[in-house]
Amino acid sequence: EQKYLCSNCNNILRKALQTLCGHRYCSACLSWIIRNNKNAICQKCKEEDPSTISEESLLAEERAFGDAAINKEISELGVHCVTLGCSWSGIMRNFEEHQSLCEYALIPCHTGCGHMVMRKKLADHLEKGCVNNVTTCQKCQQSLSSSEYQVRASSAGPVSCRASISVSPRKLKGILLGLAPGQLCYSIDSVFFLQGGKETLKEHEKTSVGAHMLLLLQHIKQLRVSLCAAAEAADSFNPEPELNLENKLHVFENIVAVLNKEVETSNLEIIAFQRQSELNQNIIRGLELKIAELHRCLTQKDAGLSTLHKSLVSSEQASYDGVFLWKITDVGRKLQDSVTGRTVSLYSPAFYTAKYGYKVCLRVYLNGDGTGKGTHVSLFFVVMKGDYDALLPWPFRHKVTFMLLDQNNREHIIDAFRPDLTSASFQRPVNDMNVASGCPMFLPLSKLQSPRYAYVKEDTLFLKCIIETN
Repeated sequence: EQKYLCSNCNNILRKALQTLCGHRYCSACLSWIIRNNKNAICQKCKEEDPSTISEESLLAEERAFGDAAINKEISELGVHCVTLGCSWSGIMRNFEEHQSLCEYALIPCHTGCGHMVMRKKLADHLEKGCVNNVTTCQKCQQSLSSSEYQVRASSAGPVSCRASISVSPRKLKGILLGLAPGQLCYSIDSVFFLQGGKETLKEHEKTSVGAHMLLLLQHIKQLRVSLCAAAEAADSFNPEPELNLENKLHVFENIVAVLNKEVETSNLEIIAFQRQSELNQNIIRGLELKIAELHRCLTQKDAGLSTLHKSLVSSEQASYDGVFLWKITDVGRKLQDSVTGRTVSLYSPAFYTAKYGYKVCLRVYLNGDGTGKGTHVSLFFVVMKGDYDALLPWPFRHKVTFMLLDQNNREHIIDAFRPDLTSASFQRPVNDMNVASGCPMFLPLSKLQSPRYAYVKEDTLFLKCIIETN
């Protein structure tokens, strides 16, 4: 599918990165493009619609992030090895490991002879066909391959040379590691018991190649030291063993070279993994910072929406003719909160004497305040700071009438007062609200709760305020 292909090389994505414009690149491809092009623009954006090119089409490493979702999908894709003769198939996640182990893959001979050989035939090549894998005969001074040494060593007659024992790297590994079918893995001096059968052993061999090779390398180095010591000791007694030891050392050196090469490759892979891990950590830290910034923005927007919602509710409930009806619900709970001191008083939404008039509200103490505390409902009038205070006459001088409505329309509670023009409660507000003024003994609590009246019905009461504006 197109989504699995790199926008640059058009091959399967390797360590996919997604740019701000929404296209995907291999990590290596994107690095190459940025490194070799100043102000590089996404090629896909150019191809799809040049008119849509924007700042998001500009390519930069810090403007791209790892696409974990597509990488996971790619890792699960079914694949097979296209190397001639190889029948391996599996999923993409295991393909790289197979590439490093595929016995049918062509690899260059490490001796520098120039030959490309199958991995499974490298040992035979070193033993029989590699022109660089030779040993000089100490008797005739001829350069002979391992197979030629074996032929000469097995031939009869006085001209034959005593050849060294030629052992291929694979055969030596088998001898030293004791890799045999069954449940035992012999790693030099250690023996591991594996639960299972041949399949378990194969899996162990596959996953422990690095550890086995390190052990083998250490063992060969120890053998070399032992052989050198033995050669020195035998030098004064018999020259023939010295030739054998030197030939053995030469074979071992070739094997060590192969092992060193494989260990070096493993080290390079480890370094690459470490670098990729650091890159992933940097990407994760960047994403965490972005998430934190988005969370902060969302918090600010939530606060703004909450403020707008409160403002909208206030606007819906506001009146502009000096008449306001206040519906208070959950009276029982709110009265209890007032008694316990949890919420002593309640403020009504703001209302106005006219469109551009005074801004006012009501304040009620269900359990009373001042002289009415604990015995009466206290109701007060509050002058608030408004947008048009500079154009209004001060002090506030309009008559205020309070009403507690009987919901059976029988006996409303009514009280009224005219403002004290000398009181600070009715001067032009300096703060958001002036000091409340009104009726501390507006209604006895006993009357509020009496079943004879319907001031509270279905746990709801209605307070009305009328301001004379004529």
